[in-house]
Amino acid sequence: MPTVGLFNKEGQKVDEIQLSDSVFGFEVNKDALHQVVVAQLANKRQGTQSSKTRSEVSGGGIKPWRQKGTGRARQGSIRAPQWIHGGIVFAPKPRDYRVSIPKSMRKVAMKSALSSKVLDNQLIVIDSLEVAVPKTKEMVAVLKAFNANKTLIVTAEANQNVYKSARNIEGVAVLPVNNLNVYEILKYEKFIVTKDAVSKIEEVYA
Repeated sequence: MPTVGLFNKEGQKVDEIQLSDSVFGFEVNKDALHQVVVAQLANKRQGTQSSKTRSEVSGGGIKPWRQKGTGRARQGSIRAPQWIHGGIVFAPKPRDYRVSIPKSMRKVAMKSALSSKVLDNQLIVIDSLEVAVPKTKEMVAVLKAFNANKTLIVTAEANQNVYKSARNIEGVAVLPVNNLNVYEILKYEKFIVTKDAVSKIEEVYA
């Protein structure tokens, strides 16, 4: 059962916390991580790209000149792809890039991502992260205490004060537990989680 330090906002160790072995001590499955991240990025694509083929471009109904005797190359339409304002060859059309991943694989990938942070000593658990009013300076001080630059902060519930305090800091993101995903966990170097958020993660994924 993994044991990590429990810190306060000032970066001082106040206690130790035991993490669930089935969530934070899971064997890292790199294949599952790769497939889930690829699917997540694919599902973000809008797929709204669209261009017109030669059959969809207006004009070009008449043959520009006769077939023979002009000395020029034969042409059937001024909307052929080689013409300016002509149609596009193999024009991209709207499509759905969505990739479906089994629920069991998503769960394995999430546990693998969480466990990888423990193995790499990038998981920081703090007792609480209460901010009375949105204040970027206060959040900068918290990050500086843990020497954290590219950081994902996870709270048990959506916390507007924490979110607003961190949103202007480059390389820092704030997510509640119910929005936590594999890509965001792996994207950021440090992983700061409140004690309440750890309990909620274990409740969901244990």
